[in-house]
Amino acid sequence: MIKARNISLSIGGRTVLDSETICCASGIMTALVGPSGCGKTTLLHCLGLLLQVDQGYISFNGEDVTNYNPTERRRFWRDHAAFVLQDYGIMENESVAFNVTMKKNILGRIVTGDQVRLELALEQTGLQERKGELASRLSGGEKQRLALARAIYKDARVLFVDEPTASLDTENRRKVIDMFATFAASGSTVIVSTHDAEMIQACDERYEVGSNSSSHQSTTNIGGLS
Repeated sequence: MIKARNISLSIGGRTVLDSETICCASGIMTALVGPSGCGKTTLLHCLGLLLQVDQGYISFNGEDVTNYNPTERRRFWRDHAAFVLQDYGIMENESVAFNVTMKKNILGRIVTGDQVRLELALEQTGLQERKGELASRLSGGEKQRLALARAIYKDARVLFVDEPTASLDTENRRKVIDMFATFAASGSTVIVSTHDAEMIQACDERYEVGSNSSSHQSTTNIGGLS
């Protein structure tokens, strides 16, 4: 579970986030919504510890992670988090398999890691037939699924997703949305920054960024924050 209370951030002298409070529970998808420029992606990056807030409090499973140092943040990313960003975060000149496990033998010729988990992650994302191909050959929708396969492989407890359907056709949009929903249903926390109505509809909770008042259109339970 990711919780944040009254987090604020200014960039270049401009206030981007102002006293945002949100609780993203495990087992559900939470949509961060709002007009362009409202700070959806910035809030996502703060919750994922990619950006450090100026003030406020962020916790992960009850532990204060607000002021994690670089080593602690890297440990959080390694052990608990996965990201599906707009640029996919894919290594184009590496194989699909390597992009999932991120491990090779000492000569760099053989993809290593847990092969059973690799096969399962590829099967769940429909990429089992593309295992040995370069990631550069994948379509946009397939790259989204590859990023998700990496999250499945590492058994990430929280998944941060930025505009996952922005450049996808209708068929691939539906596939990607369904896979994120399945991943959340397995018990993980999925947080999605999006303006896609279909993606928002598929989410269990909705948080309107930049509307830090009682007018929030959010069903998120923010009780119990300290």
